[in-house]
Amino acid sequence: MTSTPIDGPADADLSAADATHLLAAFGAGSDDPVAALARAEARLAAIDPRINAMTVMNPAARADAKASAARWRAGSPVGPLDGVPITLKDNLVAAGMSASFGTPALAERIAAHDELPVARLRAAGAVFLGKTNVPEFCLEGYTANSVYGATGNPHAPDLTPGGSSGGAAASVAAGVVPVGIGTDGGGSLRRPAGHTGLVTLKSTPHHYARAAGLPVLYLDFEVVGALCRSLADLILFDRVLSAREPAPERRHPWRVRYVERLGDAPLDPVIAATCRTAVEGLAAAGWRIEEGPLPLDTDPIIEVWRDISAIGLAHAFAADPEMAARATERYRALAAEAAALPATHLYEIVTRVRLLREAARETFADVDLLITPATAAQPWPKAEAFPPVIDGHAVGPRGHAVYTGWVNAAGLPALAVPLPAPAGSLPIGLQIIAGTGREDRLLGVGKALLEAGVTALRG
Repeated sequence: MTSTPIDGPADADLSAADATHLLAAFGAGSDDPVAALARAEARLAAIDPRINAMTVMNPAARADAKASAARWRAGSPVGPLDGVPITLKDNLVAAGMSASFGTPALAERIAAHDELPVARLRAAGAVFLGKTNVPEFCLEGYTANSVYGATGNPHAPDLTPGGSSGGAAASVAAGVVPVGIGTDGGGSLRRPAGHTGLVTLKSTPHHYARAAGLPVLYLDFEVVGALCRSLADLILFDRVLSAREPAPERRHPWRVRYVERLGDAPLDPVIAATCRTAVEGLAAAGWRIEEGPLPLDTDPIIEVWRDISAIGLAHAFAADPEMAARATERYRALAAEAAALPATHLYEIVTRVRLLREAARETFADVDLLITPATAAQPWPKAEAFPPVIDGHAVGPRGHAVYTGWVNAAGLPALAVPLPAPAGSLPIGLQIIAGTGREDRLLGVGKALLEAGVTALRG
């Protein structure tokens, strides 16, 4: 699979800058938020016809950038993100823009308020360029819908960046903005990060508080998070979204298990070889790594995965009949099917989640980290919902996503980092999973990965 990236902008150094470097330039007076936003707009105009990352633009962006520039000139930035242009996934509620959820039912509703994570970003001074594309109701592993069409991967625009945060990942990987804010209910940050060469953190539930947003369809599985070019930006955005000071754990001899395969689920051989090379490099750098099977039984949760989101959708439709009436037929049918399920089935799902989380706590009493590939497949054609074949084996809709969804169900945090891609390959990601509430450990792992030098992670 050949990588054919879109040409870079004329001022590539600035357009590829991360948020941390932009903020330093704002402070030094060598750059300003108005110029940064103008570059983002110019880059978007040049490349979005090919990748279709954005859905709507923020009508207040230029005014917000001007206000930020005035604050920097006065020496009084309002917060740690003042003037940084970012994008928001189109399932996040932000005042003055629609939050379409990828469905015609909501594409014309303009929000009058910010949901909590968006409010924290705005209070920190971030400038919202606009919203990024998603699949309808964010229930798919690619990024396409009937309102805005399909999003392409900046490294190969005919292929997908994954989903459901594919538009967010594309906006960052294409050099439009340094950071895109997305969500992850079953891998929707980690897989797009892997497909586009970015770093992201899927947090423990409630590490980043949520309130006043759209319906959450996956119990408490879905978390908000940042897709970034650098670890420094990831730590910065963790600080803002968590409203606490990050304290990356200092490296020690972590007990690590590498899990290459989940049972007999197929894995793309290039991904397998690339991840193995990275793990062997970590072992050579002194990491204590054993290889073995996943010490958890994920089959019970995988068996009911479709029902979890379908029941969530049925609940959302019951609360908002107008949304139900205007959703596409496929999702109306899915919700109707779920609404007919007995209450005992929902109780069975909740029980399976509880048992998985209890088992995960026991697992992380014996190991500190689990490492897996971030995704089982390389990107596929952007208008197709999933790759039907992986390494010569037929797979279903979640075949490419076997490494991620169970992590959400187990309530575990996970870091996804880019690896050096072999010649002719698209980006490939590695997933590192820690115990519940151990975001500090994962940020410390990120720093240790930089020292080891075996990934493509930027500082």
